[in-house]
Amino acid sequence: MPVIPVAGSEEFANRPVSPAETRRAVSDAVRLHDVDAAAVEAVDPLTYEVIRHRLTSITEEMGEALKRMSGSVVVTDCNDFDAAIMDEVGEVVQVGLYNTQLAASLDMAVNWTLRNRCRRPGIGPGDMFLCNDPWVGGGLHQNDVSLFAPLFVDGEIFCWTGAVAHQVDLGGVSPGSWSVAGTDVFWESTPIPPVKIVEGGEIRDDIEDVYLRRSRVPRLVALDLRAKIGANNVAHERLRALCQKYGAATVKAVMRRTMDDAEARLRAKLRELPDGSWSSVAHQDSARAGDREIYKIVLNLTKTGDRLTFDFTGTDPQVDGLINCTYTGLRGGIMPVVLTMLCGDIPWAPGGIARCLDIVSEPGTINNCTFPAGIGKASVASAWATTNVTTECLAGLLDSHPEHRQRLMSACCGTWDFALLAGVDQRGGGFVTMLCDSMAGGLGARADSDGVDTGGLAVIPMGRVADVEMNEFAFPMLYLWRREEPDSGGAGRFRGGVGASSCFIPYDSPVGGVHLVVSAPGKALPLAPGVSGGLPAGTQYDVLLRSTAIRDALAQGRIPTSLDEVGGERELVPVHLETGMGPDDVYYTHWQGGGGYGDPLLRDPAAVAADVAAHKVSRRGAEEVYGVAFDEHGHVVEAATRDRRAALRRRRAGLENEEVPA
Repeated sequence: MPVIPVAGSEEFANRPVSPAETRRAVSDAVRLHDVDAAAVEAVDPLTYEVIRHRLTSITEEMGEALKRMSGSVVVTDCNDFDAAIMDEVGEVVQVGLYNTQLAASLDMAVNWTLRNRCRRPGIGPGDMFLCNDPWVGGGLHQNDVSLFAPLFVDGEIFCWTGAVAHQVDLGGVSPGSWSVAGTDVFWESTPIPPVKIVEGGEIRDDIEDVYLRRSRVPRLVALDLRAKIGANNVAHERLRALCQKYGAATVKAVMRRTMDDAEARLRAKLRELPDGSWSSVAHQDSARAGDREIYKIVLNLTKTGDRLTFDFTGTDPQVDGLINCTYTGLRGGIMPVVLTMLCGDIPWAPGGIARCLDIVSEPGTINNCTFPAGIGKASVASAWATTNVTTECLAGLLDSHPEHRQRLMSACCGTWDFALLAGVDQRGGGFVTMLCDSMAGGLGARADSDGVDTGGLAVIPMGRVADVEMNEFAFPMLYLWRREEPDSGGAGRFRGGVGASSCFIPYDSPVGGVHLVVSAPGKALPLAPGVSGGLPAGTQYDVLLRSTAIRDALAQGRIPTSLDEVGGERELVPVHLETGMGPDDVYYTHWQGGGGYGDPLLRDPAAVAADVAAHKVSRRGAEEVYGVAFDEHGHVVEAATRDRRAALRRRRAGLENEEVPA
């Protein structure tokens, strides 16, 4: 079915706008606080560092405030949120260390709000704007809801603060707003362009009612709204105190210099790296339930002097399904990798860092889609795939420099293993939750070390996996296991970190079972590529076991440790699935690790043996992929290992049938 153009939707198609253009657009409606270049230069180094670190601390306080007030495990235990401080026109001065994909796009939403809301309904002290429209900004899909607030000083907009978090359900056809059979955005939660939900410090009941009415869990969403309000209020209180102590002009000068410093330091680093081009292709298998096609995102990265150009020419057109992402998702796929791989020793001020980047992308493609394409899965589909190609290309760039190569990392957990549960919890109330176990993905290998096993996700530095006990307390589920899995990390001279698996049953729900929504790509092909000859991580693997005797086993005091022991009828789970789980059904999900670095045949055999002993690599994987031979006691046989590796090299060259000279 073709995507039908919607008249008037182009006004929400947002792109970054220069600060000067924004000032001209709002000059007769609001007053914006600014400082000149002389004021920026006049700040002494000590004051600059004190205030800059205070701004960093304020974003951390925003995160802590949000976590303490939220009731969602996704926020409180898994840190799927972020916070940011922006200048008067929305350029991001400081981003939090949580989910950097989210906060990196707040500038677009603030800028749009200034240009489109400053006259009607107006922007005043104590106002806060809510947005979940990814075509505008502030989040990658509709479940990412941002709340951003202007801080006024002496009648002028001094800066903005913003908090954004994933909401577990905002309506749509399926629980969790994850409509796996959907073909366009009208199957999903309706996007909300920026709307004033807090006015003069008071929540507007009418707007909140409109917002909450769509959700299956309105009380939880309402609590998260108040958590974001609290985060902004904390930031404004701290920023006012900072302005009172040092003066608003000095604080703004530090904001300006922070962005200028980030830009200058990134440009200096880029000038040290050789010019050149690097390319990568990321794939997604299946755009919706029943679809078996493969879709690609193409990136050609060019580094010239002190600039990076990200050219996505050749990327597939947007598709009927839920995997597309908007331009916001495209930027959200690039900036976190730049921050973590290039800017580890640079202030995380995306407003300055973005000045070094050029993006070439054609609207109407799967990572720059036009309305009303389906985007319900954008954050972990096309935006995530954009992260993968960006990671591979930037790693290639860094690998070309003897010093900077130490900062590279292969792709981490090339996809998100999405599983959503919904139904009636053990207390008789309705619930919807996203299972965040795959937050414990394997980190990619580095040029001089293995990736961290179940170490997380590079784009979410503060990401966490919820405790098993917390999930079991909050939701009607019981784990049989959650454990690391061998061979899930990409093989290489340095191995990618391993991923893991979870296995659980519905438990203690008054209605017996639960509703299950699965959206986990990377089953037809691996999605976490390696670097410099390193192999990709393993593929995703999910299984439903129906009508098992699991409860009899538990009653007898036996806890199964394998799928064979669980028994029942096995159903291999496709990429997208919406189904139910009965009380005797078991769900097994096995997510990916990180990509490897370097040729696996160059890995120290002793390191391979240690991996086998620690169950990071299987005996078969050690022999067939790493070419390591063992005796009956598990000790490395050096001569046989040399012969095996030589044979594997001949096979690679197509020479396996030729005789080896004596």
